[in-house]
Amino acid sequence: MKPPMAPNPYSRQCPTRLVLDRIADKWTVLILGLLRQRAWRFNALLREIEGLSQKVLSQTLKRMERDGLVHRVAFPTVPVTVEYSLSSLGETLAGSVNVLIEWSETHINAVVAAQQAYDARQLVAKQSGAR
Repeated sequence: MKPPMAPNPYSRQCPTRLVLDRIADKWTVLILGLLRQRAWRFNALLREIEGLSQKVLSQTLKRMERDGLVHRVAFPTVPVTVEYSLSSLGETLAGSVNVLIEWSETHINAVVAAQQAYDARQLVAKQSGAR
């Protein structure tokens, strides 16, 4: 039997790219951030994350459950109540993702300033090239 190859995310065939695709998704990052705080019901997540549709939330949670990142518990109520929480694997990822969330909050002003400066330079270059 051939030994497995060492993970190499720079290789097209490496399965680690599936994980990187998952955590590069903004909805996954935001859901992990909330689930790190506590267990959440589906509709509460939907209300908390502005701009997230019911369909995308459902798809994202299913993918996260399949990847072993979240636990889904359905309660026998009418209608059925579903609650999501992090698995132990999900907790390891949520800690890492939280660093990205904190970085975003800390550096958003610098990013916006850089974008504005870039846009201004592009506008000047476009105007001087049009003459």
